[in-house]
Amino acid sequence: MTHRYFGAKDLSDRIAVILPAAGSSTRFGGGRNKLLESLDGRTVLARSAAAFLSRADVSLLIIATRDAGSIRTALGDLANDKRVKIVAGGECRAQSVHAALSHVPADVEWVAIHDAARPLVSQPLIDRVLKAAHEHGAAGPALQVALTVKQAAGPLPAAVEKTVPRSTLWAMQTPQIARRQELVDAFASCPIPLEQITDDLQVLEMAHKPVWLVEGEERNLKITSAIDLEIATKFLSDAASPF
Repeated sequence: MTHRYFGAKDLSDRIAVILPAAGSSTRFGGGRNKLLESLDGRTVLARSAAAFLSRADVSLLIIATRDAGSIRTALGDLANDKRVKIVAGGECRAQSVHAALSHVPADVEWVAIHDAARPLVSQPLIDRVLKAAHEHGAAGPALQVALTVKQAAGPLPAAVEKTVPRSTLWAMQTPQIARRQELVDAFASCPIPLEQITDDLQVLEMAHKPVWLVEGEERNLKITSAIDLEIATKFLSDAASPF
């Protein structure tokens, strides 16, 4: 089923989606790849991919990985979608994104980068980010930080340097959407090693490009540990998911 999406009749540009999937899943434990784990009968990766492949505005979905065979198997029938392209990933996330970006055609203006381990992303959330990106140039979803944050020179034990006001702190989610060319230019001029990049929109910030935040969703969690998989399963049992 193809879903409606923001401003369909007003969008003159297609969207390419990048799913970085070259990580080692070390925090998941047990030597298992979290993207291959089953989530209510479908792999984590397949759910993440399906959220975008269900959209009429998505013309290309690129998965950057170091294990193409396992990724293709995890996609199931989605691997046969002609919009899916599997490419070699890098040693870190930013390297994988950069590598995937080189496969996006020049005539595709907008690129959405999404954590392959965020399988419960909703269509309204994608729409919100896309709308903000069109209005401001680049955007991503975020949740306000709820915990008190202390600054200290770790590792612990260490003395507290200060308490950081949390009213201005936001925890980033994905998808993050920006213009392809601006991402290409920002990567080319990135002043720090790519392994130090922790967020996709960070390269645009360092290039002094505007980046806006929209409201994220608690449900749009990232699978990092086995507990996260249990929480995602609970989300699915509480509300039917189209994916």
